[in-house]
Parts: sequence; C-alpha cells; structure tokens
Amino acid sequence: MKFMKLGSKPDSFQTEGNNIRYVATELATDIAFNVGDVKFYLHKFPLLSKSARLQKLVSATNDENSDEMLIQDIPGGPAAFEICAKFCYGMTVTLNAYNVVAARCAAEYLEMYETVEKGNLIYKIEVFLNTSIFRSWKDSIIVLQTTRSLLPWSEELKVVSHCLDSIATKASIDTSKVEWSYTYNRRKLPSENGNDPHWNGMRKPQSVPKDWWVEDLCELHIDLYKRVISTIKTKERVSADVIGEALNAYALQRLPGFGKGMIQNGDVTKYRSLVETIMWLLPTEKGSVPCGFLLKLLRAAIMLECGETERTELMRKIGQQLEEATAADLLIRAPSGDTTVYDVDTVQSLVEEFLACEQNAYSDLSLENEFQKIRSPRMTSDASKVKVAKSHDGLYRAIDMYLKEHPGISKSERKRICRLMDSRKLSVEACMHAVQNERLPLRVVVQVLFFEQIRATASAAGNSTPDLPGSIRSLLPGGSHGSSRSTTTNTEEDWDSIPTADDIQALKGEIATLRLAGGNSDKNGNDGCKIDAEKVTAGKMKGILMSKIFSKLRSSKDKYGEISSSDTSESPSPGSTTAEETKSTPSRSRRHSVS
Repeated sequence: MKFMKLGSKPDSFQTEGNNIRYVATELATDIAFNVGDVKFYLHKFPLLSKSARLQKLVSATNDENSDEMLIQDIPGGPAAFEICAKFCYGMTVTLNAYNVVAARCAAEYLEMYETVEKGNLIYKIEVFLNTSIFRSWKDSIIVLQTTRSLLPWSEELKVVSHCLDSIATKASIDTSKVEWSYTYNRRKLPSENGNDPHWNGMRKPQSVPKDWWVEDLCELHIDLYKRVISTIKTKERVSADVIGEALNAYALQRLPGFGKGMIQNGDVTKYRSLVETIMWLLPTEKGSVPCGFLLKLLRAAIMLECGETERTELMRKIGQQLEEATAADLLIRAPSGDTTVYDVDTVQSLVEEFLACEQNAYSDLSLENEFQKIRSPRMTSDASKVKVAKSHDGLYRAIDMYLKEHPGISKSERKRICRLMDSRKLSVEACMHAVQNERLPLRVVVQVLFFEQIRATASAAGNSTPDLPGSIRSLLPGGSHGSSRSTTTNTEEDWDSIPTADDIQALKGEIATLRLAGGNSDKNGNDGCKIDAEKVTAGKMKGILMSKIFSKLRSSKDKYGEISSSDTSESPSPGSTTAEETKSTPSRSRRHSVS
C-alpha cells in the first residue's frame, strides 16, 4: 500500500477522557472546536495561517466574544479534522488509501488552498493521489470504497470518477502488461508449488488470466460495483464472457447460499437490490454468461420477489440458451403455499421462450437461404442448407423424445406438437429415422416420405417441385382438405392416428419400388428418357398417395357408417380430382389448415 508522510514535528496531541483532544505545549490553548462529539483545544495562529474557512469563523466569533466554535458538518468527522489540524502544526501525519479521501474532503471544507499558503494540504494530497494512489490497482479499489461514506464531497471533487477510470483502465489493459499484484484464488500448478518431479527449480513466468481482476472487485459495494462494471463496458476492451464471469463471482461472494440455488435469511431489500443490479449488468451477447448461472439468478429473483420486468428479461436470456441447462438447473422451487414442489409454470415459460427463439432462428436461416438463391441460384451456400437441416433435426429429436416420454397424449396434442417442425427441412438422416418412427402421426410419416421422393425427383430433373393436385396438397403443411364435412373429419382422424408397423413398411416398400423404377430408367435410356422416367415416377408417387388417401376414406367409411346422400354428393369421386375442387381449395384452406 502506498503512503505519504507530511510534517516533521512529533505528534503532541493528547487525549483526556473519551471526547477531549488537546495539544500538549507550553503555550495555553486559546480556542476550542466542537467537531461532532469531540472537543479540540487548539491555538489560533497555526490553524488560521492555512485555513480560510477558520479565519472566517474566528472573525465571526470575535464579534460575539466567544472562544468556542461548532463544526458539525465537516466531511470525515473528528478524525479528518485532526489530520488537518496536525498538518497546520507541522506534526507528522501519514496519509494512505484509507484516510486520504477523508483528509482531502476535510481540507476542501476548511478551504486549505494554495492562495492561502503555498504548499498547502489540498495541493499535497492531489499530488499523492495522482502520482501514487491512482497508479495502484488495489489502492484505487480501497480509495473508491472509502468515497461512499464521503458523498457528495468525493463526487464533486472528482475522486470517484478518477478511481473508476483508474480501475476500468487497468482491468481493460492487455494481460501481458499486468505487472501489479492481484487476488486470484485458483488451483496452483505443480511447478508453482515445487511438487512437480520434473521441476528443475526454475520458475516460468505464468501467463495472467483474462479474468485476473474479478475477485478484487467483489469487495466493492453494489452501487460502486455497478459503476465500475459499466465503466469497463464503455471502454469495450473486455470480452462479454469475462464480464459474465465477474458477475458470477460477485453473486457467489455477496449472496449467501447463491451457489446452492438458495438465498439465506438476511436483509431482503439489500439482496433484492443486488440481484436486480446484477441482472441489469448482464451482457447482451448470447452465451456470454453460463445458463446455469442465469437459472440460479432466476431462482434468487423469484425468492426475493424482484421486479416483473427484470425477471421477464432474464427469462428471455435463458430461453436463448436453454439447451445448455441440465435437469438439476431446472429444478426451481415453487413458492410457499403452492401445490407442487417445483415451479412447473416457470419452466414451461422457459421452454416456450426457447422454442420461440428456435423458430425465429429457423426463419432467419431460411430467409437467408432464399435470399442467396435469389441473388445467385447456382451458388447457394451449402453451409446454410446444412445449418437449417441441423436446426430442424434438433427440433425433431426434441419432439421424438417428448412423444416417447408421454405416450398417452391425445391425437390433437400429438398433432399440435408435430406442427412445430417442417418436414421439408429435415436432413436425410432425420428423414430415414422419421419414416420408421411409430410414435409420429401417419400424416407426418407420409409428408416425410413424399418430400424425400419429390426432392430426389426434382434434384435429378433439375426442376422445382412439380405442381400437385389439391388432394395431395391436403396432406402437406398449409394444404387443404376435401369439401365434405363428414369425409374431412374421418380423414383427419385416420391421418392423425399413430401408424402401425405394416403401414410404415408398406410406404417404405412403395418408395423403394419407385426409386428402383427411376434407377432402371436412368440405366436404360438417354438423358431425355431419364427425365421421362422421373416424371413417370413422380406421377406414380402422386397416384399412390391418392390411392392411400382414398383407401383411408373407404376404411373410415366402413368404420363409421354410410355417409348421408347430401354429403356424398359433395364429396369427390375416388378416381378423379375435378377443377371445381381445385377452385374451392383456398376457401377450404382457411377453414381446415393443418400447417
């Protein structure tokens, strides 16, 4: 710690009782100062020669014939006043990081300027601050901590701002230039302990970690800590993950029980303010703070009843990276008096936020991919396609795991959950798994098979997906259903049912047959024949899908009884798709969309 000694005379201040201080000299004292609860018996001459304020006070008391003055509002209290008085007497005074701010504020109060006497106390303290204190890492932190009890004087004298800038500058410096001591509780390397059997006795200089400053700042009060972190952020030299680590370390040290996911009994108002400040300081960059830390913070915010706005923003951040969370992280205790042990509603909100973020990410990737196609159709980024496929594969895996864990959910719930994924954007591996997945509704399996075949056909022919009849479009996302109310209802129930192993095997066999036919056409014909064969294959695919639809219709008809004559007259015949049906598709789509 840096220090500065002022004066050369021995300290002759004496104490009488608990609240009387006097100077032991041959000359009798001629004035008394009541500072707080302490009375100082001193001499006028040395004090008035250096303090303009005391000159004014003594001048005012002379008119009242009084040798006693009251000084109640001096910053730093009796201790700071005594430092200034000793300086006036020329006695030895030692200034350090703990008392220098109080002395500076008291000197300002007493108006100990250079205009009163050269080399006065304010000048000497300013030199000490600028040449020693603000150049020291730990002294700057100590001084900043002392400024809190000396507000607003320390703020007006720019001591606070200088400390903030000194600390933030040092925290933002390149780690190779850190040459001062700092606190960093980490596990030492064997070579540092001298326990390494291969250690030759030469200590290699250890590299300074990026978060070397984190633990030292944990000593600051929350309001000062907030200002320091904000100043560090404004310099834009410290990465967001280091800021996140600093907030994590501060919460662990200042919130009892935080590491165990609970807050011990204490000052609720103080802890609430602390948690809300940490949430406010969180970096905006995704992934800069571990999801586990954010969930602990959410637990604390719920227990301390923090503001709804802060909690909502915190949940939004968690939702962006919920895939990092473990099952233990999500065990959030329910409020007292609740019927459940854990807060299920909060976890559900987090999952919904996560799904919303994922859907937005998929949309952004798809738009980017489409934009690339428009700009350069032949130069579309394969990486963007793979990224979209991987994203949808992850969603498919999540849906499959949920269906596996909840086999008893209703058809409507199963259908609603499966709507979250887009069959057209699954990778080949995911498609292969989906067509064999007995947990998916039959409609989804057919969609996957159909799009896989159409994709292969279009890729081989170099064309876009061929136009589809309205009957086939009814199976696809955003498609429509038949016009008959009874037929539509029965078809919905059958297509949303869980497929049997025979259904899946039959569909796979038909697709394999179609691909084999397409492959034989490629071997036996030229390029023109190849395209014709692929068109024939696509046509067969349409026919098979149509036959599947109408076989389902016939089976549902046998199951539920005959359809009324009025409904039958409205239904399409099994072997044709009329133009009238095609025209009616938009209106029906609005009523019965399954996308």
